[in-house]
Amino acid sequence: MKKIGFVGCGDISGIYLKNLTNMFDDLEIIGVCDLIRERAEKASNSYGIKKIYKDMHELFADPEVDIVLNITRPYEHLDVSVAALEAGKHVYSEKPLGASLEEARKIRDLAVAKKLYVGGAPDTFLGAGLQTCRKLLDDGVIGDIFGASAYMVCRGHESWHPDPEFYYKYGGGPMLDMGPYYLTALVSLLGPVKTITGMSKISMSERLITSQPFHGTKIKVDVSTYVTGTMQFGNGAIGTIFTTFDVHKAQVPRIEIYGSEGTLCVPDPNYFGGPVRLFKGKTDDFEEMPLQFGYSENSRGLGLSDMAKAIEEGRSARANVDLLYHIVEIMTGFERASTERRFIDLESTVERPAPM
Repeated sequence: MKKIGFVGCGDISGIYLKNLTNMFDDLEIIGVCDLIRERAEKASNSYGIKKIYKDMHELFADPEVDIVLNITRPYEHLDVSVAALEAGKHVYSEKPLGASLEEARKIRDLAVAKKLYVGGAPDTFLGAGLQTCRKLLDDGVIGDIFGASAYMVCRGHESWHPDPEFYYKYGGGPMLDMGPYYLTALVSLLGPVKTITGMSKISMSERLITSQPFHGTKIKVDVSTYVTGTMQFGNGAIGTIFTTFDVHKAQVPRIEIYGSEGTLCVPDPNYFGGPVRLFKGKTDDFEEMPLQFGYSENSRGLGLSDMAKAIEEGRSARANVDLLYHIVEIMTGFERASTERRFIDLESTVERPAPM
């Protein structure tokens, strides 16, 4: 059993605390810490966690901690992950791996040098919905794959999130925030991306918070909030992705994959379940397909459990550092391509994660 130390006890920590306590018996939460101690105390009291560390460095020094779970804000991922690796701990991080390609590279290279595991979110591609899609594609149900499209369209987070400012600052934006779900799903289904291009912009220079407790506060937007990208996968398929915090409403699919024999409608990659819908050339409409695997409910932490098993078995984790790095290179590459007005050949590649 691997023992987990939490760095960060904010909003996203709740589902990790619940699942690591109740769903995955190969993991034990040994302790928690947060810059706001009351959050750590609440987690400890709610889930019977025996240790509350005064800071992350005390956590890193604890010999009982096997894996550090880094669930801080995106621009804090680098400092936390690097310090944990320097202390000899394996790391599992919330998305993205780093707030820039340079940050992601530092984490990846240090993990390799230290011979430590780094993995991370999203792990939704390991759930029932996307694993069912993976099997259908591997079985050739829609024939040769020609292309794919992905859409993440919303109006932003300032109307409901209690502290939405970081979504519009360094490390934020719709691509770095939500792109990992969509791109990890596509890479797990179709394989690595070879070449990209893109266009992006800041549609509104300020955003007004209408949620509590910062109602009425204005946010200066520092990152692109309207991002489009085009990808050529290593297998020759062409994919498009559109992410935005600027659109009130749209009628678009989450992800579709197009083949010589039909179309596969992939479920929302922000979730672990379905529905999975298939259109075959000789049918009249899409047909919902039964899910063929487990983990259809919110199973956040599944990738961490798989990494813990991978450490024991001496194999690669499915949500591994190479996959996380490849996704960051794709996402940041869209902005770079937009700025430089060109196509970019990616330096990284990755093997498709093994099916569950």
